[in-house]
Amino acid sequence: MRDLGERVLAPLADEIERSVEAALRPRKLDEFVGQQTVRAQLSLVLEAATARGVAPDHILLSGPPGLGKTTLAMIVAAELGASLRVTSGPAIQHAGDLAAVLSSLEEGEVLFLDEIHRLARPAEELLYVAMEDFRVDVVVGKGAGASAIPLTLPPFTVVGATTRSGLLPAPLRDRFGFTGHLDYYDAFELEKVLHRSARLLDVPLAADAATEIARRSRGTPRIANRLLRRVRDWAQVRGTGDMDLAAARAALEVYEVDPIGLDRLDRSVLDALCTRFRGGPVGLTTLALTVGEEPETVETVAEPYLVREGLIARTPRGRVATPAAWRHLGLEPPTDQGTLFRA
Repeated sequence: MRDLGERVLAPLADEIERSVEAALRPRKLDEFVGQQTVRAQLSLVLEAATARGVAPDHILLSGPPGLGKTTLAMIVAAELGASLRVTSGPAIQHAGDLAAVLSSLEEGEVLFLDEIHRLARPAEELLYVAMEDFRVDVVVGKGAGASAIPLTLPPFTVVGATTRSGLLPAPLRDRFGFTGHLDYYDAFELEKVLHRSARLLDVPLAADAATEIARRSRGTPRIANRLLRRVRDWAQVRGTGDMDLAAARAALEVYEVDPIGLDRLDRSVLDALCTRFRGGPVGLTTLALTVGEEPETVETVAEPYLVREGLIARTPRGRVATPAAWRHLGLEPPTDQGTLFRA
């Protein structure tokens, strides 16, 4: 089975890529491209808090990976002129881990909790009190002789990020004064992201090349920037050095990214549905075995984009290919496929 970390269209990033992304991140809110509603709301929250000289309300950012939640957390700290403390839900295994982080915060500091929905329950309950009352109870001793010593914390701001806001318990969600949901970008916004990144990388990018990369980037800036770097590599190694339309198309063909942003896994799922199962319906496990992947991989990696693009549908009986899927593969749907998508 393929290593998903090698997928050029994967919305997640490893530590190496995050270090590369750091050079391309905007530093101020007015440099951030897209998400106009969230930007306007967040700007108001930060300006009002700054004018009053207090820490702003806690902030929750939700949305799919790769859209800029970490970048916005860094911008919040920069706009406030405060330092940023970064950790994540999976890194907080015990309440004591979180207590150690909270007790070391300085006044006005911003605590960024990535993947906050994955916090352990004891740490979650400790965070409730810290966010609302700026207090943490430190337990001293064990067993019947244990006692809790309240420790007052200086005012601080939690910025939580989650890709699955539905997994957050209501008591935690309610402690955030501002909640912003990030949506996928349209092609025009991604072109602006690409041109900005190209300037920072000091590489000239033709307008038609930016358009081509943007429409294959699945509405995700992280993917757009990754494809930009791959096109740059191709242009320098196999091309003339110019990042034009020909270089963009050639590079994306090498990385098997088709004109609507599907990669090999996506096309394998569609091909199996249409050619092996006559368009479905077919169960997830059977479909995953056919393409040589784990069911979770098909469900979480390939399906979201295919469903969003209207290429497959989930039904009570299984996955079904839509007419758009057949057209994308250059095939004619069978006349006896059923009435689900019949005009």
